Amino acid sequence: MLDAEKFEGFKQKLLADNEKQFGKELREMFGDEAIAGSNAKLKAMSFAQYADTEKLQKEFNGALKRAVAQGDLASELAQHACALHKNWLCRYWGEYTAEMHLGLAQMYVDDSRFTAYYDKIAPGAAVFLRDALEIYCK
Repeated sequence: MLDAEKFEGFKQKLLADNEKQFGKELREMFGDEAIAGSNAKLKAMSFAQYADTEKLQKEFNGALKRAVAQGDLASELAQHACALHKNWLCRYWGEYTAEMHLGLAQMYVDDSRFTAYYDKIAPGAAVFLRDALEIYCK
């Protein structure tokens, strides 16, 4: 199997796993059209684009961890973390609005699965990100 074929299989598995785990909820929150657009963006990603997106996610995680430790929602670092998060989202979302971003951040707080993911980065990170995004999105 060629690397390109492996990568295509990998993307299909990511999409299937995401649909199984979060599909219903995400469709209720954002609608079928938005999810189809997001899935299309992932399907169209090259390996280099995907690798760059993973690098961006790691950069965001590091910035968020440092910002939570700093504790200032309005700091340059916290707002930079918000900008990185927006950039990461836009790699997957067909359309971006501040309202959608804030809705997603609220879901990170309301849904224990997302809270657990972000709080592994730093305790309280889900709430911190939501609150910092309130400033960023204004």
